[in-house]
Amino acid sequence: MDKETIIQHVSKLLQEIPTSLEIVKDDHKKEQRFEYLARHMVEKAIRKDALIVSENQKGIAILFHMKNSENEFWRDLVDDLKLAINVTGLRNGLKALKPQQYIKKQRAADPEYLYCWFWGVMPDSRGTGEIQTAYQMKDHFFEISKDLQLPIYAETRIRRISLAYQRYGFKLFHEWDHPSGDKMYFLKYIPPSKDQ
Repeated sequence: MDKETIIQHVSKLLQEIPTSLEIVKDDHKKEQRFEYLARHMVEKAIRKDALIVSENQKGIAILFHMKNSENEFWRDLVDDLKLAINVTGLRNGLKALKPQQYIKKQRAADPEYLYCWFWGVMPDSRGTGEIQTAYQMKDHFFEISKDLQLPIYAETRIRRISLAYQRYGFKLFHEWDHPSGDKMYFLKYIPPSKDQ
């Protein structure tokens, strides 16, 4: 795996996501800010053994194993401050806090779960023909979910992505009118038992 290539791919994919477009400060350093955010995400995923990369390195996902009992308050605070300085700016960072609290509460029912923090496929690897990067990644997620017997949570503000998740076997369990004016879709996948 080439970490720098993965970071560049994540940086490009983030520029398609409404939430990223809202929080990244729009100034002459915008490209650098997206790259800093991508680097932060990839390095955090590596540190937590949550990075999943397709064979062709064109599909990248971050699938965290979450435990509600875990608390990394100080590390998260330092990371948040670095993001505010280098990515969002203070105003955008504060603006994003309230929706993030609401979003986290939607997963609070399970004390332990998998959380799909990021999943993107580069444009030249999308589709259902010979290149089935997203399907291969989905199968890998589902194997992890089944092995651990943990649900997977995800959310998106893009309707077509919500429909794709549902085609893959996720269930839509909540819709929310995001403060931006978009609809946010909350999805959950429940794995079959290990003996199935």
